[in-house]
Amino acid sequence: YFGTSILTGSDSFKEILVEVERPTYNKPFLGGFRNVSTGVEFHNAGSQTKPKKRPDKGIQLFCKETQTVVEKNLQQQTRNTTSTQMTNIGLYVSNMTDKLITPGKYFTAEEYHKRRLEAVIVIQKYFRRWHAINLVQNLKEQRWLRLAQEAQEELQKKREKEEKMRREYEKKLNPKTKEDFELLYHDLELWRQEETERINRTLTGAGRKAALCALLEEEAELIACIGMHKLDANLENQQKAILHFLDKCAQPKRWRAFDGKITEMDTQNSLRGKELLEIYHSINTKDIPKDERTSVLLTLKWTVKEHECKLTQEIVALIDREIDLMSREVKECNLEGLRKRICTLFLQYIKTPEFNPQVAGLLKVPQDPLKLYKNFYFCHSCEKYLASTEFLISANTRTIGRCRSCYRLDNEARQREAFYKYRLILEDLRKSEVDYQDDSKIVFLVQLPDMQYLIESIWNCQSALSACSDLYDLVMVRWDKQHEWSPWNTILLTKEEADAHLKLCDLQKTYEAPFIYRIEQKHIRAKNYFAQIPAMSSFLHRSDNQSDANSYKT
Repeated sequence: YFGTSILTGSDSFKEILVEVERPTYNKPFLGGFRNVSTGVEFHNAGSQTKPKKRPDKGIQLFCKETQTVVEKNLQQQTRNTTSTQMTNIGLYVSNMTDKLITPGKYFTAEEYHKRRLEAVIVIQKYFRRWHAINLVQNLKEQRWLRLAQEAQEELQKKREKEEKMRREYEKKLNPKTKEDFELLYHDLELWRQEETERINRTLTGAGRKAALCALLEEEAELIACIGMHKLDANLENQQKAILHFLDKCAQPKRWRAFDGKITEMDTQNSLRGKELLEIYHSINTKDIPKDERTSVLLTLKWTVKEHECKLTQEIVALIDREIDLMSREVKECNLEGLRKRICTLFLQYIKTPEFNPQVAGLLKVPQDPLKLYKNFYFCHSCEKYLASTEFLISANTRTIGRCRSCYRLDNEARQREAFYKYRLILEDLRKSEVDYQDDSKIVFLVQLPDMQYLIESIWNCQSALSACSDLYDLVMVRWDKQHEWSPWNTILLTKEEADAHLKLCDLQKTYEAPFIYRIEQKHIRAKNYFAQIPAMSSFLHRSDNQSDANSYKT
């Protein structure tokens, strides 16, 4: 409601109330005009009036379409018009093909449903028989597949074991590396102990002493034979090491691009390394004609003549001497010493950074004398200054002791222990920890003597579940897979047991309390032993805090 004032006289006004209704619908445009300057629309009087409603007659009305029936005309005709024909006067219809239909026995709805139920039962019976046959057949097939898979796995394990034994036998038969000679000395010690025990058990007095002397002589012969094999292997390994070293000098620069592709670039230093590598291969080649040998020597001569020093002068003099001797028809066997000397001096030439800049980053002995004071220690056994990587440090080490070579020599002379199996277990453990991708660090702090102590003294070289003592089948895994591996969070099992153990979710429900108590006691022993390592003290405190928190939550 809005109030308005209306002038009724010259000096009088009257206020009246004007009722304005707001429409609830969109008002149609029924004519009017719009102010061009202001944009205001003005409608005619007809658009301001509410539309007139139809009077309510009290009768429900419908539209025309709902009252009209849709009709459709179709023609109907039987398919066979002759079937409606019958015999009549003047018309004969044969009845030879007619059928006589007699009504059957009438049955009620209850009987009908009973017959249907019986038919359903028969269908269910045959279906269940068919389903049972298929189920049994599937179970048989699954059993056959499982048995075949188990047989295949057993055969695979047998083959792997035979392959390991074959490789170990091959290592002992043709020793090449230090691990191979470790196995040889270990077997020699086992044989000596067995023979000593047999002699002490069966002989006494002078016969025993004679047998022990004969055993000592035989042992000395075997040690001498192993030493000869070691000399041959050292020469072969030395030549392989030299070629590997020269190949590294000739390698181009490599880097990975943003798309994952490897890009290689030959630098001036790498090209120089390739040139020297080709020359070294050429002068080491045997049984080549004299003219080719002369060409190789001349190439070497002009290469080393680029730098004037005492070493290059000696190489040039030896090259001239060999060319002169070949011109005098000297036998090849008499030139072997001279050629070895040329190869040795040329290798020394290659290892000089002034002549081969690529070799500067590959030398073990740094060129800067000031770097020798960093990370170099004195071995009191061989009395040599060696890098820190040449020393074997165990958990209970307080000072720098003997180097690796002295430790290996002492092992060959006294204990003759083989660390090959422990090395395999440690390598498998490190690979499995890398696969977890949880930044495990402790496993890389553990060294080979620590792993040997852990397996022999704490776990007694046998599986915690089956007591299997074959080290080739044993692996170390996490006791609790939610935490990183450590000597106090590990268990020694076979490969099958380890796979089953890592699938467990709750160890407390799976294993019995006495078994868990025994494992925890071994963890305490390992923790007391490895607490001597300063680098592991932080991990020990962290694990203790974590275990306390878990026990508090429990």
